[in-house]
Amino acid sequence: MAHNQNNNELISQTPLDYLIIGHVTADLVDSKVFLGGTATFSALTSLALGMRPGIITSCAKDLDLSPLEHIWLNNNPSPHSTTFENHSNGVKRLQYLYHRAHPLGVENLPSFITPPKIVHLGPVSNEVDPTILDQFESSLKCLTPQGWFRTVDKSHRVHLKAWEDAETYLGRADVAVISEEDVQYDEKVISKLASAIPILVVTENVKGARVYWHNDARFIKAPEVKYVDDTGAGDIFATAFFYRYLTTKDPWEAGRFATLLASWSVKRIYLDSIPLPEEIIRAKMEFLSA
Repeated sequence: MAHNQNNNELISQTPLDYLIIGHVTADLVDSKVFLGGTATFSALTSLALGMRPGIITSCAKDLDLSPLEHIWLNNNPSPHSTTFENHSNGVKRLQYLYHRAHPLGVENLPSFITPPKIVHLGPVSNEVDPTILDQFESSLKCLTPQGWFRTVDKSHRVHLKAWEDAETYLGRADVAVISEEDVQYDEKVISKLASAIPILVVTENVKGARVYWHNDARFIKAPEVKYVDDTGAGDIFATAFFYRYLTTKDPWEAGRFATLLASWSVKRIYLDSIPLPEEIIRAKMEFLSA
């Protein structure tokens, strides 16, 4: 079992390097249930990168969390786990949301003796209160806001919407990673978001990613790979970027590193896509042409 702790328990053991806050999910694929969600992919990626990760989440007690057995986990139990069904061809995705676990707010945070080096808010279904950022003044505050851009219709299908408070909360963070799809490919929205936060990264699927920093933008082209499954690729990208930026303070280098690891991840399926040790070493050494 993953290491569970009750809410508001004071943590006295080794401090966390990487804290991800968001729902782990039950992902339906061909009538089978797979553990997913940004929280899952980001925690496992940060673990692979040599960090000590932790998750604050909400899910049902019957969800199999065994893949997270080496990760500190704080679960606010819910009658249902957040449950998605995804259909993707590597370019477009059709998504359904059938259940949603309890939302996560400031009241769900335990007390940390030493703040995590990185705090990552990773909502998947509008479940995370962005004011949580205010509780971690000394941490690198990171966002993957995709869940704040989502709404669900009566048939459970997920649709994109505007994130009304985007500029307000981006101003409280240090780094955010979004996809072109999150903002419906609207360049005006991207420009507004980029001006609201020190570093904004916009992923462009198989093409690569744009990094905005200090009124400058650079495009990083992704290498060509054989596509198998892109589930979690965006989360792997974001986590790799946050990690590399923390260690190098260079967003261009972080973008290059993240682009490589995310590109290689789509050659494998689901949790097998987590970066391998040899890939991490290679990504730290290999160069991409911008």
